[in-house]
Amino acid sequence: MTSLSDYSVQLVQDGFPVYELQERSTSSAARICPQRGGIMTGLVLHGQSLLYLDEATFRDPDANIRGGNPILFPICGQLPDKQYEWQGVTYPMANHGVARVLPWEVVSTSQDDEASLTLRLTSNEQTLQSYPFAFELLFTYRLQGGRLRLEQQYINHSEAPMPMVAGFHPYFATSSKALVYDTDATQYLDYNDGRIKPVVGAIDLGELVESVALLDAEQRQIAFPLNETCTVRLSYSEVFKYIVLWSVQGKPFVCVEPWMAKNEELVVREELPMVGPGEMLEAQLTFACENR
Repeated sequence: MTSLSDYSVQLVQDGFPVYELQERSTSSAARICPQRGGIMTGLVLHGQSLLYLDEATFRDPDANIRGGNPILFPICGQLPDKQYEWQGVTYPMANHGVARVLPWEVVSTSQDDEASLTLRLTSNEQTLQSYPFAFELLFTYRLQGGRLRLEQQYINHSEAPMPMVAGFHPYFATSSKALVYDTDATQYLDYNDGRIKPVVGAIDLGELVESVALLDAEQRQIAFPLNETCTVRLSYSEVFKYIVLWSVQGKPFVCVEPWMAKNEELVVREELPMVGPGEMLEAQLTFACENR
């Protein structure tokens, strides 16, 4: 039976206030910065550090963070000319939306049978300029049993249906760009040339500028080797239909990103998720590190 002292939640200063969740019995910890978009900047599971972080971009309040696990809402990816039309009005929208650049509110923490942190983001005058919906996001980071589970609630406080494409952009610390992914997807869309290609063996991101998106996976999980001793496994809710893969030449990371829809979906609207007035969409994403 795990003692209560196994878990802790500590507030530390690392350029910004950072909450560190710890589970001592599994040598696991997570670091979350509410002020910088509610981002998880570091994750250690069973003694293995999983995430890449560019410290300079994290410490620069005006920079988009390269690293950690940025939160994408209400779009994933980018829009043509960084804008879209809704109900006859054109709105500007930066790449990956508004959530990753705004400060989140700390709602609660817990050290009872888990180390957890709950954050909230609500719509405001700034968000309404680019996204005309009253929303509330409640995210809970739960560290327990050597796994990190991120529970999400997307709440529509508007009187009209709310379109949204949410997702995540985790940067995994690995120097290998050509990985064999454990997935049942058989095809991927290569955004570099717009072609659909078969998933056969390793997918090499080393020479690619744009991302690729796994298209037809039915199982909502994916695994890949991080290093010689750890296999990362992500499991996630049905609403995340796609996994987007991306990297940058010369940088020791690969991004493996659960998205609810493909790039530009707020414009294309072929499978646009909608949350009804007064309704809530719930989802989860779990990070695990398995011994190889």
